[in-house]
Amino acid sequence: MPEVHSAPASIGVLTSGGDAPGMNAAVRAVICTAVYHGIDVYAIHEGYHGLVHGGELIRRMGPADADGILHRGGTAIGTARSQEFRTRDGRRVAARNMLEHGIDALVVIGGDGSLTGADIFRQEWPDLLAELVDSGDISPDVADDHPVLRLAGLVGSIDNDMSGTDMTIGADTALHRIVEAMDALRSTASSHQRTFVVEVMGRHCGYLALMASLATAANWLLIPEKPPAEDWALQMCRDIKAGRDIGRRQSVVLVAEGAQDINGNPITADHIKSTLEKELGEDTRITILGHVQRGGAPSAFDRYLATVLGHAAVERLITADRDAPPQLIGLRGNRVVTTPLMDCVAQTQAIAERINAKDFDGAMLLRGGSFRQSYEILQTIQQAAARPTPAGRRRFRLAIVHSGGPAPGMNNAVRAFVRLGLDRGYTVLAVKNGFRGLRDGDVHEMDWMDVSGWVSDGGAEIGTNRYVPWGALVAQIAEQVAAHRIDGLVMAGGWAGYQAAHELHRQRHQYAALDIPIVCMPMTVNNDVPGTELSIGSDTALNSIVADVDKIRQSAVATRRVFVIEVMGHDCGYLALLSGLASGAERIYLPEEGITLDSLTADLHTLADGFRSGKRLGLIIRGEGADLVYTTGFLKSLFEKEGGTLFDARQAILGHIQEGGDPSPFDRIHATSLTARCIEFLSEQLESGARASAMLGFQSGRLQFTDLTSYPTLIHPEAQRPMEQRWMERRGLSEIMRC
Repeated sequence: MPEVHSAPASIGVLTSGGDAPGMNAAVRAVICTAVYHGIDVYAIHEGYHGLVHGGELIRRMGPADADGILHRGGTAIGTARSQEFRTRDGRRVAARNMLEHGIDALVVIGGDGSLTGADIFRQEWPDLLAELVDSGDISPDVADDHPVLRLAGLVGSIDNDMSGTDMTIGADTALHRIVEAMDALRSTASSHQRTFVVEVMGRHCGYLALMASLATAANWLLIPEKPPAEDWALQMCRDIKAGRDIGRRQSVVLVAEGAQDINGNPITADHIKSTLEKELGEDTRITILGHVQRGGAPSAFDRYLATVLGHAAVERLITADRDAPPQLIGLRGNRVVTTPLMDCVAQTQAIAERINAKDFDGAMLLRGGSFRQSYEILQTIQQAAARPTPAGRRRFRLAIVHSGGPAPGMNNAVRAFVRLGLDRGYTVLAVKNGFRGLRDGDVHEMDWMDVSGWVSDGGAEIGTNRYVPWGALVAQIAEQVAAHRIDGLVMAGGWAGYQAAHELHRQRHQYAALDIPIVCMPMTVNNDVPGTELSIGSDTALNSIVADVDKIRQSAVATRRVFVIEVMGHDCGYLALLSGLASGAERIYLPEEGITLDSLTADLHTLADGFRSGKRLGLIIRGEGADLVYTTGFLKSLFEKEGGTLFDARQAILGHIQEGGDPSPFDRIHATSLTARCIEFLSEQLESGARASAMLGFQSGRLQFTDLTSYPTLIHPEAQRPMEQRWMERRGLSEIMRC
């Protein structure tokens, strides 16, 4: 009798349903992980259609088959709907085709329908095999050797509509496509003082519409989970007109394809357009983004997410009891989690059922807290002006300052800070030019429209630098804090900002004006500050790196070349490791590990063997602080010399382009949501009379505050990075993905 924990004989992987960017990365991860463990892996082409028809549609995969698909959109192994698989006869044929290759484990990448079909197949498996034995299609020994079908599910869906995971494969890329299109529309809408109605996908889920609204400053939003009030059309027109009255030159109404009113009647883009033209005389245009949202190369996050989940799926199939219920492999916070597959499907379908039953509060509840909070934040910042301040509320004076290098998302933080602060009735101040500006009194009161148009801009409109006040200079800052009557301070920045904030906090007993709550918000492309696993700006930097590496890949494959690519990070290897995983680098050199001659020699031999076997491209990612001696130039020269006639070598130092460009949707959205939490923290401290200071960050999958007093104990004593770096847990994965 087989051991309960015995590994599957062979693993099959298929993609089903609508294609989603990142599916190829997931397939590649399944292949590489199975090969690493010495397990045969087969790609089932054209989804369930391939299972039923077998033959050349079920192909054994090796490392060479995983090469070159990571950066491609869609699915290289195809997807197709199969009416035959919906029948028992079709599933029996599919079981026979799988057993011809010894496949008794499946990784299915698709939506809830695809995963439901896979679970039905799994449940029927023993009976299907018994029928195949009775018909003589397989022997009893074959049936005994493969008594169960093991199943792991990954969600490939741009809608991000599946319970059990915070993000589905493809959703981040779709959001990129939407945001890029809406950024482009803003310029033409502004030029003509025109209103655009933009329709995005989301039949039962408003995730894409909601997050795109946060990321692009849409003026009105319509989603399935939260229908507008009965008089929505008139209210929309009043809000659009109010925006025009305060000087907005463009207006955007964003509608999910499944939007409806409270009576269940569809709200279409045509209806919105005709309403605006009739009530306001607006020159209105409709843009339906359609399937362009599915297309193109996957974002850095989708490549990373799919890689992590594909690897975890194979590990689950190998290590779990063979009779264990099928699991959905997902992401919660920044952690891979497994959840009973059909529980996730049931909860996903429950949301659609509540929407159809007009239980919209229930649908919003099932979407989760972050969805509801994002909706509430959006309702505030898309207003034409702050709401009237309730009588009796104290008008605190809050300030925001940047410090450290520029990070994409800084302008989003200031925009959110100004509008959310004003809406609470506070006086909002912006400190220009970092802590040097605070020392010099360069502090300005901000109004609602002062931050109009900042949502898509990179850089830092109020300025930033790496100035850190020490000693007597702190007294000058204390004088300015007192002069401007600052009650609370948000520092949105990087390493230097954390140093400066801690120094002010440390000296509060010496200077009474500094006895105010201070909260640090992580904004640095290096992701090297304590109290958080992720910093705003790093996602934009990763997408910049990956886009450049994709271009380098295209140039290098034509010439049999090794590229040594240097990325930023100072003493922190986050950008190096994550960009290496997202770009399929053969070798990644990190500051945390350094570089040795032995490792270089081994890497040279590995590269040479690969090129002898037909390899055409070698990608090496080096963090800028990896080693003082083995520089990027040194590595390029070494590989070029030793490559001989097998390959030549080039270097690419990406430099400060990683800090530039428009912020990614992720950085825009999270800069806004983190800023809201910072304001809540300051408000709680001030309303209660407390004066605690803190660092806000992503920890163990959720936002948490860490006492700023603990800052010195959380940083490395000899390097510019925190003591704990949870992302280093992915270091071993990079070795497995070198298949």
